[in-house]
Amino acid sequence: MLRLCKRLFATLVVLWLAFHVWVGAMLMVWQTQPINNTMFMTLHRLSGGAPVSQTWVEDSQISVNVKRAAIASEDANFANHAGFDVQGIEQAIKKNQKAGAISAGGSTISQQLAKNLFLYPKRSYIRKGEEALITVMIEQLWSKARILTAYLNVAEFGDGIYGIEAAAQHYFNRPAKSLTKRQAAFLIAMLPNPKYYQAHPNDRRLQAKTQIILRRMGTADLPDRQ
Repeated sequence: MLRLCKRLFATLVVLWLAFHVWVGAMLMVWQTQPINNTMFMTLHRLSGGAPVSQTWVEDSQISVNVKRAAIASEDANFANHAGFDVQGIEQAIKKNQKAGAISAGGSTISQQLAKNLFLYPKRSYIRKGEEALITVMIEQLWSKARILTAYLNVAEFGDGIYGIEAAAQHYFNRPAKSLTKRQAAFLIAMLPNPKYYQAHPNDRRLQAKTQIILRRMGTADLPDRQ
């Protein structure tokens, strides 16, 4: 029995190492190449939902309004941290302790990207641990500008709608580079619950968050373009 347990443990370690070697290899490729598939997109396809719509666009093809809205809403300290917002994590821990469950994550843009690319939606401490490790890898291999570009290209904006270009075309019939401040704020405000807000575009919470993002966009600190 002990020998079997040792073999099982060794197998799990090998699989864990192989997974992270694969993650590292993909991150090296995606340093310069478009990302046209993620774990979230794969899971969506397997669920039998609407066909995936996603078109990769480079940094220059994304309106600065979108970048400012994303940082203002999702990660105000994005340009300055190393992948983790300590204050946000502390606040999330307090909320989780009060709720008696994992109800808040305190995730940065880098952490959300790690999850979208390689992991799964369900919250757990195991997933958060993997998310943290992959976040470190992303921050080491990619520039901040690349992280933000990738995040905006793979984020979910509705049923089968992935990336800011597909979202801009679907909701406003225009390219991502032409989005106004209000349009950008509206799309970013959808991110916590995009499928619900797709069906309820006049939801009061969505409208209120759009206004909050609009007020904060002017102070958003953008990363240097590289």
